[in-house]
Order: sequence, then C-alpha cells, then structure tokens
Amino acid sequence: MPSVAKVTKRFTVTGLAAVLTAACSPLTMFATLSPKDPAALVARGEAYGPNPRQRLDVYTPRGGTGHAPLAVFFYGGAWDSGRRQDYNWVGRALASRGFVTVVADYRLYPEVKYPAFLEDCALAVRWASDHAARFGGDPQRIVLVGHSAGAYNAAMLALDGRYLKAAGVDPHRVKALAGLSGPYDFLPLEGDITHRVFGDTPDLPATQPTAYVTATSPPAFLATGDADDMVWPKNTVALARSLRAAGVEVEERHYPGVDHVRMVLALSRPLRGRAPVLDEMTEFLRRHAG
Repeated sequence: MPSVAKVTKRFTVTGLAAVLTAACSPLTMFATLSPKDPAALVARGEAYGPNPRQRLDVYTPRGGTGHAPLAVFFYGGAWDSGRRQDYNWVGRALASRGFVTVVADYRLYPEVKYPAFLEDCALAVRWASDHAARFGGDPQRIVLVGHSAGAYNAAMLALDGRYLKAAGVDPHRVKALAGLSGPYDFLPLEGDITHRVFGDTPDLPATQPTAYVTATSPPAFLATGDADDMVWPKNTVALARSLRAAGVEVEERHYPGVDHVRMVLALSRPLRGRAPVLDEMTEFLRRHAG
C-alpha cells in the first residue's frame, strides 16, 4: 500500500509536470499548486501529543454557523510515510461540504508498529472532540474518513471501540465511517511493509477490521476503484459484506477506471470530474451525521 506521494508521478494535473523538482515530492507540489475549495485553515500544527508526529490541522466551512459535523481524515502511505500538509486539499474539500475537518499526522514505521499508530489516531479524535466547539463543530457527530492505510486506521477506530475508549472518547459519537481503497481483510500478510508493521503481532486475525463488525457498527461508505492493483477491491467487498450481514447500512461503490491513487485525488477540485467520490461520500456522511 504505497503512499500517494510515491505513485503520483504516474500522472499530474495539466501543467504541473513542468514545475516538479527533485527537491519536492509530486504530492507536495500538487498540494501547493492545485486549485482548492473555499474553506478556512483555522489551526495549523496543533499538538495532540508530545511526539513531533502527533500534530494536526483544522479546516472549517466559510461562513459556518456552528454545530457542524466533525470529520477526522487519516491519509494513507503504507504506515511508513505521509504528512498532513500534503492533504490540505482534502481538508478544504470536506470543509467546503459543511464539515469541521481535522487532518492528522500519526507516528509511522519504523518508529512504531501496530497498534501504536491506531492509538495516535484515537488521540487525534480525542483532541478533535475536545476542541470541536472552538471551531464550530459538534463533538457528538463525528465521522471518520481515510484513504488506503488511513482507511484501515479509520475503520479500526470505528469498529473496535477499545481505541477510542482508551483515549477517552465514547465510540457512539462516531456516526459514520468512510473508507476509500482501504485494506480491511488482508491475511495472510503479503509484502515487506505489512510483515514489518504487523508481523510481530501474536494474534494476526485481531489486526483485521472485519473481525470487529457487530450490529452496532456505524454505517459505512466504502469505495474502491476497479483499476486498483495496490489494495485489491476484494478488501472493500469483504468489509461491506460483513457489515451487511450484521444488519449495518453500507454504501459500496466501485468506480470504473479508477486506480488506487486516483481514488483520493478524485476528492480534489481539479480531478473531481473523474469520479463522483466527494459528492457521494459527503452526502452519505451528512445523512448519518445529521
């Protein structure tokens, strides 16, 4: 599950390739130069813990009236790469649709392995909940959103309530989950990164989001692209099937011609026309967040 930064080189927004430099990743340049949705960056680099990786940014809708649903977004990167600044366009996109939005960093391999990054993500949700009112957000209406490894993180927090409880958050505050191209059912482990991150875990089945589905799991928007050859669409199918079997509402989307990276880039303003991910995802989240 490589990071967007590692594979964005395959395609660029028109005119972007001419300004890419060796000193700046394609994703960083995309985040810097691409047109963005109207929203406000109201907090930058807020600490939710003592580690330098335990930082987050907050975006709000322009002209918000308060009590907006609270979205926390976790980016992908195979649990060994990524930074929140390169996803400012996601924060602005979600905020432009009415969500007070937190984009959080978390510790990565080799500094940590499973489950430490999940504990970080839960602490980020705790910070977002504690400070939501300061930014016009409602801490009782949380939605968790993620792409790739970040979708795994979001799913684990939404489905296995122990992480949020340990961080001091009532899991019932999570009203919906949105996972884009996430790995939810990936045993046996394949590839170096999953072996390094999860291989020391005594109970490997316990690392899988599908293991924690119950009738009280939050509704889920699960999307993948049929051209994704990095995180197989069968992961989305498996989690959606488990949730439906438990009686949980699921909206499962398979976008034709969309690969792993284009899934998250479809949230961006310049590439949104390739698939209606943002419209369909935010409509589902608003409906369940109230």
